[in-house]
Amino acid sequence: MVSFVETRVTLRKSQRADEKRSADRLKLHYMVERRLADRVRAAATPEERRAVFATMYDELFRLVPDHPRLLARKTAQQERVTGIAWDMAQLKPFLRPGCTFLEIGAGDCALAARVAAEAGQVYAVDIADQTREKLPQNVQLVLSDGRGIPVPEGSVDVAFSDQLMEHLHPEDAMVQLANIHRALKPGGVYVCITPNRLYGPSDISAYFDDEARGFHLREYSVGELRRILQGAGFPRVQVFVGARGFFARCPAWLVETLEHALETLPVRLRRRVADNKLMRALLGVRVAAIKE
Repeated sequence: MVSFVETRVTLRKSQRADEKRSADRLKLHYMVERRLADRVRAAATPEERRAVFATMYDELFRLVPDHPRLLARKTAQQERVTGIAWDMAQLKPFLRPGCTFLEIGAGDCALAARVAAEAGQVYAVDIADQTREKLPQNVQLVLSDGRGIPVPEGSVDVAFSDQLMEHLHPEDAMVQLANIHRALKPGGVYVCITPNRLYGPSDISAYFDDEARGFHLREYSVGELRRILQGAGFPRVQVFVGARGFFARCPAWLVETLEHALETLPVRLRRRVADNKLMRALLGVRVAAIKE
């Protein structure tokens, strides 16, 4: 059992305008989430990590009843619709009529159902069935251990994940990337969206730490993720910038030059410079890794 983290933690960042909880409630959320995340980090095997993952969200919501995900259910539907529209905009350059689409971390499968209107076959991969509505006939829900991608080898044209990589243990992430590569056809593409650590952390530890220590087990820069993808067998990695449904391809060297400049700054100054809408649009990790 991992004990609670130290109690002498103080806010290092001013609260967002939409954050209504007190500093004490944010501190409790942080302490609970970090304790649970530390259990994952301390787990020596994939099986041990799966056992923690199986219950940690239930425990988080039980101990933190004012968690934003519980309180935002009234507005969640509209936010979900908007998020799907933005994901479709990011996927537009890659989707083709009749293609085979794979979403990793499909959740409620709403995006998978939307893509199904254009695709021939859709695989929605997740660790649990979170569907709320009947899925289209060409959508297949596939349950996974969080590492495997149990779909036919070489069958997928476009794979996609949004806000997933940061939640994976780094060892599990590397296995998952190898399995995504295996699932793709030659010329297939994996589109990955994840927050950039240089404007983060982007979980609850943003208020208390200089790096992610909550349920974001590791955050990445564009350069870091590009090199990891190349090591997983993707020789070509395209980089995109943008926000709110407007995205454009950008030379990787340009974004990585900005990242290198930010790395030279002290951490607190770097966060002040990078944590704004413009910089997030430039630095948000949006990459398309292509299998040869």
